[in-house]
Amino acid sequence: MHSLAESFAWGKCTYIMGILNVTPDSFSDGGDFNTPEAALMQVKKMVEAGADMIDIGGQSTRPGSEVVSIDEELNRVLPIIKLLRSQKNICAEIPISVDTTRAIVAEKSVEAGANLINDISAGTYDDDMFSVVGSMKVPIILMHIRGTPKTMQKLTDYQDLIGEIYQFLQSRIEEAVRAGIEREKIIIDPGIGFAKNYEQNLEIIRNLSRFKSLNCPILLGLSRKSFIGQILNQPDAKQRVWGTAAGCVAAIAQSVDILRVHDVKEMSEVCGVADVIFR
Repeated sequence: MHSLAESFAWGKCTYIMGILNVTPDSFSDGGDFNTPEAALMQVKKMVEAGADMIDIGGQSTRPGSEVVSIDEELNRVLPIIKLLRSQKNICAEIPISVDTTRAIVAEKSVEAGANLINDISAGTYDDDMFSVVGSMKVPIILMHIRGTPKTMQKLTDYQDLIGEIYQFLQSRIEEAVRAGIEREKIIIDPGIGFAKNYEQNLEIIRNLSRFKSLNCPILLGLSRKSFIGQILNQPDAKQRVWGTAAGCVAAIAQSVDILRVHDVKEMSEVCGVADVIFR
């Protein structure tokens, strides 16, 4: 796959990014897929269920999570990318995104066969991220965050939530372009749940279309998140599938491009119907 821009027709339909956390401590599926065999089975399941790409993460970014060593992150992520790329089936071709904030992990992942980088820090945690991604000619997802996953939930004080997220993303897009990343290879994510409280998450979803004027595809990750649990009074993240579905429909009504989800089969059907209605 040479370019996501060539593979995806933005605005025509909603693309599904299936989440594969190869971590022991992610908020809803930690420990479920952290052997290569379990991960491969899960990817196969997601691809068959309609995933357009897979996002592999070796570092949990749930609120309060601790940072793992670079070696540990590489040891979690690289074997799975290599295993997927060695398959003779449908998994060999699926676009792979790697969820990392480290340039060295990004570089080694792309060398192993990954196609794009999903950086929750929008290149702010590692000064080398943009130059590495630029030189490797792969797309990057830039997400809005404040602080780190350990501290972010204390940093939810905004004067103008949508305006501040917009300005942050705009400045990171400009920085990425200056570092050699082509503009059409940039995807943006307003960062649901990352230094955002309950009300702010809802405000972002209601105002998603405001980010359209940044002229980048918009990704949203609201799958199973705690604001849905609050609405449904549902402490078990795995029981938030239908709440996630409602959020996905609302996002599609606001012209989102990519939804990052755990429950691929269900959200594939939800998106299929919502696309016909709204697009």
